[in-house]
Amino acid sequence: MPGGSVDNSPSDAAGSPTGPPAAGAGRAVSPLDNPDGTKPGLAVVSSDADRAEARELIEKVAVKGRGPKTGYDRDEFGEAWLDTADVPFSRNGCDTRNDLLQRDGEKLEFRSGSNCVVVAMTLADPYTGKDIDWVKADAAEVQIDHVMALSYNWQMGASRWSREKREAIANDPLNLLPVDGPTNSAKGDSGPATWVPPSKAIRCAYAVRFAQVSLKYELAVTKADKAAMLRQCGG
Repeated sequence: MPGGSVDNSPSDAAGSPTGPPAAGAGRAVSPLDNPDGTKPGLAVVSSDADRAEARELIEKVAVKGRGPKTGYDRDEFGEAWLDTADVPFSRNGCDTRNDLLQRDGEKLEFRSGSNCVVVAMTLADPYTGKDIDWVKADAAEVQIDHVMALSYNWQMGASRWSREKREAIANDPLNLLPVDGPTNSAKGDSGPATWVPPSKAIRCAYAVRFAQVSLKYELAVTKADKAAMLRQCGG
């Protein structure tokens, strides 16, 4: 990510929030209540009981060292936004990107004659806490983040997977969030030890989602990343 220090301080959702409130408070769903990623957004994990449940989930994640990036290419995970991967929303005649925009966006406008292609919407961005009025002409303003980045997956074991399994994790709504484009670009393929969302309130929820993807696909994380995930949820 770009130069400068990384603010990896823990989520303070259980105390006094700093910065903008987490976006989508009225519609977004806690990851603890959304284990398959089919419900919208990423809501704050704030109560003591929920944060304890979050830590219990994260504790199940295995750890190992990050392997080499040798051989990684985005194409190893299939054509971008396939509608044929074996995941929720697939084979509905609409590509993954537009499925995710429809899941998380509000005030949706579609291309004339289409019930798939979103051309305008409002997005409550979980990573920054701001609302984004998006139009397709400025497509990069909203990007679809792979919570567990594809090159990270490659280094943690996906290099040995079948093509079908790689296509699944690349298109699984559990691993995908529409977010502020520049913020996603800054993340790169970082794990939680070196990058967390700017909005402190959402950091525990982000750690939970990272853990959910890790567990579903039996991918370990680094020791430092697991420690950072626990820290974000009060551990």
